[in-house]
Amino acid sequence: MASKKGEQKALKLAAVLDLNEASNLKANILSMRGAPLTIDASGVERVGAQCVQVLMAAAKAWEVDKHPFSYGKASEAFLKTLQLIGVNIDHLLAKEIRQ
Repeated sequence: MASKKGEQKALKLAAVLDLNEASNLKANILSMRGAPLTIDASGVERVGAQCVQVLMAAAKAWEVDKHPFSYGKASEAFLKTLQLIGVNIDHLLAKEIRQ
């Protein structure tokens, strides 16, 4: 059943976001293009740079499309890894998880 265009969508990320997961992540994100998207990173235990690049590209694509893109939940491991590699997503985080 097709969802309505513009309907809020959510994507729960895998626990391990490594090189092997990057293609799947890209495909999952692209399948949700055209509607507001909330990312659930609460279960992420490990994240690699390739998946971070996919997520950054998605945020930019949603910005260009003028659709909301945000992180509703994020694990400590996810946030720490992003901080270590110099990626700031504070503007995309739900108010409840901002520090």
